[in-house]
Amino acid sequence: MAGGLAGCGGDDQPARSKVVTVLAAASLTEAFGDLKKQVEQAHPDVEVRVSFAASSTIVQQVNNHADADIVALADEKAGTTLKADVLKGARPHLFATNQMIIATPADNPGKVTGLATLTSGDVDTVLCAPQVPCGRAAKKVLDKSHVTPHVVSYEQDVKATLAKVRLGEADAAIVYVTDVASAGKAVRGVPIKTDQNVTTRLPVYSLNNDEASKAFLDALNSPAGRKVLSDRGFGTP
Repeated sequence: MAGGLAGCGGDDQPARSKVVTVLAAASLTEAFGDLKKQVEQAHPDVEVRVSFAASSTIVQQVNNHADADIVALADEKAGTTLKADVLKGARPHLFATNQMIIATPADNPGKVTGLATLTSGDVDTVLCAPQVPCGRAAKKVLDKSHVTPHVVSYEQDVKATLAKVRLGEADAAIVYVTDVASAGKAVRGVPIKTDQNVTTRLPVYSLNNDEASKAFLDALNSPAGRKVLSDRGFGTP
């Protein structure tokens, strides 16, 4: 069908005859958006279709046989519940790391200076839901630091959690450093001490070995792909 429409509209855009469908964790929104552009520029015949959601949602979709060639999750635990009949022998490849940070509105109305500040009843804190990777990581951080924050809501993914802070509906959130970096001046990041922080490792699964899937994975693992991830704040595994 794509070939039959080539040339319509009077432009010289090439027909993209190959499609790779990527399901990725919400924390990868900006990085994989950059990677999509990179792949499509290098491969004029490849279309990258990316959708983002909480890792737990992605796993549920894939286990229910949603269309997916590449699956990228926010932590290793999320991938352990992918069904064998879906994976068909696919193994996880760890491609990036992430860490946690406290996000506040730009003017930091709660005067948050660290994790201990979150115990104040005057500091409304939002966290990711405990069943999603950013929620698991936040719990580990809080357990390590023996801090019990004043939590006003649990959100479905890291983007929804950060949105509460950006909109001024919360004084603080524990999110990924990459999400604070992508938010720019809309929020302020308050670092978490190294001995209180945790590092998550992100796995990617290839459920299809066709040319389009290979093009995406090759780009992800290339020096240019590594730079995309690094520029967005991700570390190397």
